[in-house]
Amino acid sequence: MSTKILIPALVMAAVTASAGPLLAAGEEIYQIERGFKLIPAIIMVALLCVYIGVGFISKVSETSGYWVAGRGIGKLGNGAAIAADWMSAASFMGVAGLLYLKGWFGLGYIIGWTGGYVLLLCLLAAQIRRFGKYTIPEFLGDRYDSHGVRLIAAAVTVLIAITYSTAQFKGIGLISGWIFGMSYTASVFFAAGVVCAYMLISGMAGVTRNQQIQYVVLISAFLVPLWILIRNAGGAGILPQLEYGAIIGDLMQGKTAAGQLTGDDLARVRQDYLPWGNGNFYQFIALVFTLMVGTAGLPHIMIRFYTVKNEDVARKSVLWGLFFIGLLYWSSPVYAALGKFWNPLGGTAVADVIILSAPERAGLGIAFIGYLASGAMAAGLSTVAGLLVAGASAVAHDWYATIFRPDCSDRQALLVGRIFTGALCLIVVIVALNPPALIAQIVAMAFAIAGNTIFPACVLGIWYSKANKYGALAGMSFGLGMTLIAMIGWIMEVPFFGPGGILPATSSALIVCPLAFLINILVSNATDDRVSNESADRSDQVIRKLHNMPGGAIEEPAPRKELHPMA
Repeated sequence: MSTKILIPALVMAAVTASAGPLLAAGEEIYQIERGFKLIPAIIMVALLCVYIGVGFISKVSETSGYWVAGRGIGKLGNGAAIAADWMSAASFMGVAGLLYLKGWFGLGYIIGWTGGYVLLLCLLAAQIRRFGKYTIPEFLGDRYDSHGVRLIAAAVTVLIAITYSTAQFKGIGLISGWIFGMSYTASVFFAAGVVCAYMLISGMAGVTRNQQIQYVVLISAFLVPLWILIRNAGGAGILPQLEYGAIIGDLMQGKTAAGQLTGDDLARVRQDYLPWGNGNFYQFIALVFTLMVGTAGLPHIMIRFYTVKNEDVARKSVLWGLFFIGLLYWSSPVYAALGKFWNPLGGTAVADVIILSAPERAGLGIAFIGYLASGAMAAGLSTVAGLLVAGASAVAHDWYATIFRPDCSDRQALLVGRIFTGALCLIVVIVALNPPALIAQIVAMAFAIAGNTIFPACVLGIWYSKANKYGALAGMSFGLGMTLIAMIGWIMEVPFFGPGGILPATSSALIVCPLAFLINILVSNATDDRVSNESADRSDQVIRKLHNMPGGAIEEPAPRKELHPMA
């Protein structure tokens, strides 16, 4: 990470955090009613100005800079950007709440989400960077020598970007409304304006630098209260992530800040912290597996490997990303345990505001409340930016500039990219203004869609040389179709697709993903004689390039190079 970016961000984080006790106004941390709050507003505006300023400084005029930041991001900076790209407002606010509600079973979310990066490291990161193009649909289209595969992958990318971003804009809108006193509609448009401002100017270059700053903001806002909170709960306050075990031990005996628990209340708390207390073995494994393959198949995460200098940096950036993400996920259980200690039977109402209510318990004051809200805002903005870049690249680069207008100039491709960035942002805003029912479940489905479509196609494309376009089309179509059927069944409350069913919509990959692999392999072998020699040669060149073998003819893309004709 550039010291020009990192040092100011750290200074801002330290100054703001230390200002909390000095500027304490006695105001409660979480307020349902909207109303302008001066100190949080100043902090928020200052950070938003930084984001837009960084975007202006990072202004680009070529497609390489817009889509992949000129491939000049280092391992530390890309690791921080990966972490910020990944840690949405849902991760920032929601993981501790999930652990509060589900106890031991909630660890499945942490295991699945972090485990997905291990899959990325072992199976995909270096090879994707070695391929050296712009997008995941482009990789799949070239590997399978098929525009059909490219179009399906691009459609899945856009679908994930819209659903994921809708939830983020909803959270960002609520935070902006709480600080500035704006209506929800005005807050959503305000947030969209900030995102579009630095994205349309700078593309991936500005997004990456802003994500590095946003990571410092969100992780400092997340970690600072823990040291004070653990002392208030009777701990030493040295390393909260290792000290909260004593609090869980007390909870298992019914000892809480609210008094001694007995009878059914004690049994309920104990059940949360015992294996299979909130779900059985199958549900746990299905959840973990789906989140792992879904994480490894998310296009806006995978595209980050194109922004680095080479495959060695790609591998190391995954390790740094895991470390940065681990700091937050390692700390989330502390918030959950402290929430149980102060309010053991609070339910969903408490879970939703655990992170927001923590600074109030720690006595950090209104300034830190504003900084915390800025951290949540940073988490949402960084994820939306990455999603919109991935979605816009799928439309502009893979649909327009590769299939429909392969002879367009670099300047035309960049213009279309910016237009589609704004168009996607507008679509997301329209949906976010009146978000559909079960939006959280629909967003969770993004992981299942990615794990059932993009992940199998990418893994087989890299590691199974016999996989061809017919197998990829069959496997991806099956995975997408089954995932959508499971989602519709979940919404219609069909037990088979419900939380306790055999194929739950949010955990369908345990069954669907292996079947997608199998279908791809079987169809590829059955249709091997239908692939022309020219197509097979082009696919072989990609495979050789992926594994750094002699004969790999795929080079780093020059501006607007016309591709081979494909099926």
